[in-house]
Amino acid sequence: MTTAKRDTYTPETLLTVAVRVFNERGYDGTSMEHLSRAAGISKSSIYHHVAGKEELLRLAVSRALDGLFAILDEPGAQRGRAVERVEYVTRRTVDVLMEEVPYVTLLLRVRGNTKTERWALERRREFDQRVAELLQGAVAEGDLRADVDIRLATRLLFGMVNSLVEWYRPQPGGFPGEEQLADTVVKLAFEGMRASGAR
Repeated sequence: MTTAKRDTYTPETLLTVAVRVFNERGYDGTSMEHLSRAAGISKSSIYHHVAGKEELLRLAVSRALDGLFAILDEPGAQRGRAVERVEYVTRRTVDVLMEEVPYVTLLLRVRGNTKTERWALERRREFDQRVAELLQGAVAEGDLRADVDIRLATRLLFGMVNSLVEWYRPQPGGFPGEEQLADTVVKLAFEGMRASGAR
């Protein structure tokens, strides 16, 4: 029976288990023994797929970060007025979070205790900076209020978006309002920041 599991286990299914355990126990509180028990395979079988738990962490947070950074290359994030672009990025960030809840949850919980965690935090700061630049552009174009501190606005925006990981759980068939979730976040975030008279 163990052999059958080992034969059918893939890096992807192992990663899914690892992310669940990291989120339940915390990365620091998770040992290779915890991972092998949760996966139902031996530690040596895990090492057949990855070098160790930090590689699993890097694969997991990379999946979340790749999803976020890919948004910035989409046409909606590249063209149009800055306010339209930042609203697009915000909407798509919510989409990625909903699609990759466990991976984004893990990304948001890293604290910088390992090389991989420090790398992930740096990449998160880079993403936040790119969004802050879009917000600044929207202010310069007269679409967002100039009396709102951009750094504070960026923190508040991502505070609202990131809080979704605390309560959002994908449901079969979705839940009422799920399709409007990203639009609601954008509406709540940007209506208060729009300059008076702006479109």
